[in-house]
Amino acid sequence: MATNFQVDIVTPEAVIWSGEAHMLLARTTEGDIGVLANHEPTMAALATGAVTVRHDSGSVTAGIHGGFLQIYRNQVTLLTDRAELTEGGVEEARAAASALRDAEVEEAE
Repeated sequence: MATNFQVDIVTPEAVIWSGEAHMLLARTTEGDIGVLANHEPTMAALATGAVTVRHDSGSVTAGIHGGFLQIYRNQVTLLTDRAELTEGGVEEARAAASALRDAEVEEAE
C-alpha cells in the first residue's frame, strides 16, 4: 500500500478538492511533474492543463488555469485562479482548462 499525503486544490472562491492521495500528476511551466509521498519540498508555477490526483478510492481530475504548486512536508497545495473538476479523465480536464482560458480571454475583451 502506498503512503498517502495531503492534497488541496484551492481557488480564491473555494477549496475545489481536499483529501489524501498517493500520487499527483500536474503540468508546470517547466514540464510535467509526478508527486509521491515524501517528495522534496518544491515550489513551481502551474501551466494551464489537467491535474490528476490518485487516491485510495480512485482518481480525481481537474482542469486548472495556471497558478502555483507547493510541496512541503507531505502536503501539496495547488493555488489557482480557476479550476473545474471533471467526471472523465485527462482529456476532459484539458477541455475544461481550455474553456477556463477562453472564458478569461472573453472577460478581458
